[in-house]
Amino acid sequence: MNPKVWADEALQSFDAVVQATSGFRVREGQRRMAEAVAQAFSEAELGKVEGESGGGAGDAPQRAIAVLQAGTGVGKSLAYSVPAIQLALARGTRVLISTATVALQEQLVHKDLPALAAQLDQPFKFALAKGRGRYVCKLKLERLASGGQHEDDDAPDDDLFADQAAEQRAPRPRAETEARVQLYTRMADVLTTGGWDGDRDSLETPPESEVWQPVAAEASSCTGKHCPVFSQCTYYDKRKELVGAHVIVANHDLLLTSLGARLLPELDNCLLVVDEAHHLPATALDRFACEADLSRLNWIGKLASRALRIGQLMEIDELGDIAPHATQLRTALQDAARLTMDVYGDTLRAPRQAYGASTLARFAPAATSSRARVPGGALPAALTEPFAQAAHHAGGLLTVLRSIAKALRSAMRERPEEAKRLSTLYAQLGTLAPRLEAVHATAQLLLQDAVEGTPPAAKWFTLAMDGDFIVVKAHASPIQPGNTLRHHLWSAVRGAVLTSATLTSCGQFDFFLREAGLSGDDAVRTLAVPSPFDYARQGIFIATETAAEPRDVLAFTADMVSALLADLARVEAGALVLFTSREQMRQATERLTPALRAHVLVQNSLPRQMLLRQHRERVAASLPSIIFGMQSFGEGLDLPGPLCESLFITKLPFAPPDDPVGEARAEWLRAAGRDPFSELVVPATAIRLAQWVGRAIRTEEDRAHVYCYDKRLVRTSYGTRLLQGLPPFTLERRSATTIATV
Repeated sequence: MNPKVWADEALQSFDAVVQATSGFRVREGQRRMAEAVAQAFSEAELGKVEGESGGGAGDAPQRAIAVLQAGTGVGKSLAYSVPAIQLALARGTRVLISTATVALQEQLVHKDLPALAAQLDQPFKFALAKGRGRYVCKLKLERLASGGQHEDDDAPDDDLFADQAAEQRAPRPRAETEARVQLYTRMADVLTTGGWDGDRDSLETPPESEVWQPVAAEASSCTGKHCPVFSQCTYYDKRKELVGAHVIVANHDLLLTSLGARLLPELDNCLLVVDEAHHLPATALDRFACEADLSRLNWIGKLASRALRIGQLMEIDELGDIAPHATQLRTALQDAARLTMDVYGDTLRAPRQAYGASTLARFAPAATSSRARVPGGALPAALTEPFAQAAHHAGGLLTVLRSIAKALRSAMRERPEEAKRLSTLYAQLGTLAPRLEAVHATAQLLLQDAVEGTPPAAKWFTLAMDGDFIVVKAHASPIQPGNTLRHHLWSAVRGAVLTSATLTSCGQFDFFLREAGLSGDDAVRTLAVPSPFDYARQGIFIATETAAEPRDVLAFTADMVSALLADLARVEAGALVLFTSREQMRQATERLTPALRAHVLVQNSLPRQMLLRQHRERVAASLPSIIFGMQSFGEGLDLPGPLCESLFITKLPFAPPDDPVGEARAEWLRAAGRDPFSELVVPATAIRLAQWVGRAIRTEEDRAHVYCYDKRLVRTSYGTRLLQGLPPFTLERRSATTIATV
């Protein structure tokens, strides 16, 4: 069918849904967004294209990528979902929606898509996709719930989960161990009786990661259909739902983790929607970073022992390589840890009690963790050899493990009557293999030299304490998410829509396109759809100038808190105060008057949902209610109407490049004669500030005052740039003199 016909039919379907939805009215911006989505998804050539040979540029299928900023209130979920689904049905393909959070995934699956399915003429199925780690492994849960063998046992080597104790320096207190067994027992009981579906997120109180990890389903130890409880597996039951789904809702982390894994639809033959797209670059950096523990190495001997025993059963030829590789790998990592301390001893410091007397002369006491970054990404010569040895021997061991795994899979197919025993052996190797893979990947990236014209990887070492023991880790990460995304993601995508309320920085798409790996891509088209809200009428932005300069932290905080408390005293309904540091929030909390303290809810004083419920209840009872929060309350929080009539931004939310990746990137830019503040800090701050300000006006009926106490917003050139990226509120300026007389 002609792409224009596809697009027209998709828009007709969108118009019909809008007209049939009670309470909806036509929004020009929403329809403009729907048009852009329909155009991109109709023009993209999917799957095998006629004449495509995989040869020169002339054979390349047409790609179409729409980058769409949709202001608050546009209704972007409806604007992308209706055209995307209609086009997918017409073209015989599927829609893959990726979000930044599980919360938005569940909103789409449990609210938005069911409502849409009831309105579209053509039926469609949808499903939620999460990573394995969010589902329970019933086999692991049964073992741990039994209390016979659990993660702290000194279990024999044939115990499937003995590796959980491999690095435990000291046994947990008996009471803690018993409490865990009881928790696992309750989880197993409610799973068996059907009161729980095995999804961590559906538990009334999801357990902490440390408690969940021992029972999480993991790919490395999973034998699929050969598992003795495969027929009852939650993860595979959920995967079955994906098979017949026309729409699959995933998240950014799963999208990047699953590249090439065939868990999600093939990216060259589906329509990809990336919602909350401003999070994608940060997710990419996290996904492709790696780390290796250089101190806790007992797992190497355990892995070698298992590999040797299982390899003998499988009659693998390379058995003679196991012991030498394991021994040399352990030695190389020990050397790397020792030499790291020699090279970076002045930076990596640990508590005095952790060292012997001879070492105390070299290391002063400090905090319980620290880090040392490798300047310029050039690994010191002293560390090159041990990491080269680590990479070599880790690679050798991985080769042997792959041979054993291949033999096990073959044996499972040929001897199904032994599948249960063989799958257990497979899992014994798989539970430790990720540590070996992490060592191999980290060593390789640490050794990697930058290619001329491209930035080097960020490389750093950390020291922390595990009880009385020192833990040294090596870390490495790409520093430009755009390069990583261009290579791993966009090279495979044919049709995509990226959307968010904040994709422009200071009014321009340039920063996001660079970060997302789409800058200079001929397939990309951008569109900024403004919010339907009348910000100049609905809101007032009050730029307050304190006497103290923001860089004078102590004086500024004192001035800011004084102004804030005076303004808070006039709050009559709901208010949100966003802080840039815990110290700021602490000082403001300590200076609250008794009358104000009764109205303030401080982040982390209550569980998030309970805190928000109390806030809503107070406002509903016509009482003032003020939330004190930080970054996590500045994004994704929906407090319409009186729930947030006043928004207070205590200081511009600068995100300086003070993490190892940011530091390495800033260093590289400076070396190239470029300005990290202008290229990185200001654009990133613009997106964050726009997110924060976006908490104020949520509907066309809202009225709000937004206060900002950072004079740099109206006194600097970059402040002017930041203002250009904010909604067009009515602007009022208030001087330090005015504050003093309020």
